[in-house]
Amino acid sequence: MKHANVAVFVPHIGCSHRCSFCDQQMITGRQRGPTPQEVCDAAQTALTSLGEDAANAEIAFFGGSFTAVDSVYRRSLLEAAYPYVHDGLFAGIRLSTRPDAIDDEILDELCHYGVTTVELGAQSMDDAVLYRNGRGHTAAQVCAAAQSITARGLRLGLQMMTGLPGDTPQGALQTAARFAALRPAEVRIYPTIVLPGTQLAQWYRAGTYQPETLEEAVSLCAELLSFFEERSIRVIRLGLHASPQLEKERLAGPWHPAFRELCESRRWLCRLQRALREKPHGTYHFTVPEKQLSQAKGQKKANLSALETMGWHVEISAGGQFHLLESAGPASKKETCMHADSLT
Repeated sequence: MKHANVAVFVPHIGCSHRCSFCDQQMITGRQRGPTPQEVCDAAQTALTSLGEDAANAEIAFFGGSFTAVDSVYRRSLLEAAYPYVHDGLFAGIRLSTRPDAIDDEILDELCHYGVTTVELGAQSMDDAVLYRNGRGHTAAQVCAAAQSITARGLRLGLQMMTGLPGDTPQGALQTAARFAALRPAEVRIYPTIVLPGTQLAQWYRAGTYQPETLEEAVSLCAELLSFFEERSIRVIRLGLHASPQLEKERLAGPWHPAFRELCESRRWLCRLQRALREKPHGTYHFTVPEKQLSQAKGQKKANLSALETMGWHVEISAGGQFHLLESAGPASKKETCMHADSLT
C-alpha cells in the first residue's frame, strides 16, 4: 500500500520570526502562498495518481507556520481541502506550525476543518539554543502546545534539528528524550544546512559557526533514529528534501541526497560489529532481509570495507532474517562497536 501525502507548500508568510537557519523560499521552492484552487488542483492530481491509496493519505500544508498565517487566508485553504476529507477521499489534513501559534481557538478551527495531524517545529528543547537561533519560543511552549494537540485527539509530530549553533550531540539526545516524553506519533530530524541569505551564513562566513561534518551528522542521527524507533516513534524524515536549488546553492553542512540511507547503513555496521565482537578475526557470512541488503553492505560497500580493516572479512546475502551462517579464521583480539550500543 502506498503512503504519500498531498504536499501543499505555504512558505514563510505565516512566521513572525526569522530563525538563524531559515530560508523558506529555497526550501519550498516557492515565493508566494498557494491559492484555494491550487489546493483543489493538487488534491485532484493526487486522486488520479494514488487511486484508492489516496484514502490513506493526508492533504499536507508544509513550509511555514500554517496557524500563524492570516486567518481569512488560512480558512480559505482549509475550506478548499475539507470536502476531500469529509467525502472520505483522503484520510485527513496535516499541517506544520510553530509551538507558540497553537491555542484553544486555533485547535477548535483545526478540528472543525478535519485536521488530523499537527507537526510542531520545535528544533531543540534547550532554551539557550532556541534563543541563540532566534526561534522566539521556549521549550515550555513546545510542551504546552504538544499536550494541547494530543488532548484534542490529534496526531502529534515533532521536528528537531542537529548541529545548530550552541547545540551538542548530547544536547540533541536530551531533546530526543524530552520529545519522547511528549509521546509524539512521529518525528522529523534535520541536520543543519547553511543556506545563503541567512544569519547562519553570516556566522559561517565570519568563522563563528562550524556546521557538523557528514560523518558527525550520520553518527548522531543514526543514534537518534534508533532511540525513537525503540520507543515506537516513527522517524518520517531524516534530512531536508532534495531539490536541485538546495543542492546547488547550499553553502555548508552535512548534505547528502540519500542521508537516511547513510544512517540506516551506519546502524547496520554497528549491528554487524556487535555480532562479531566476540568472534575471532576471519571470514563470516551473514544473511539479512532482502530489502535491507544494500543498507547492510553500506554505500559502495563501505560497511564491508570497514569490517575488513577491523580483521573481519564479511559476506552478506539476502535470506530472510539477520543471521550468521558460517565463520572461519584464526582467533584474535575482541572488537567492540565504535558507536552507541543503543543502535540496532
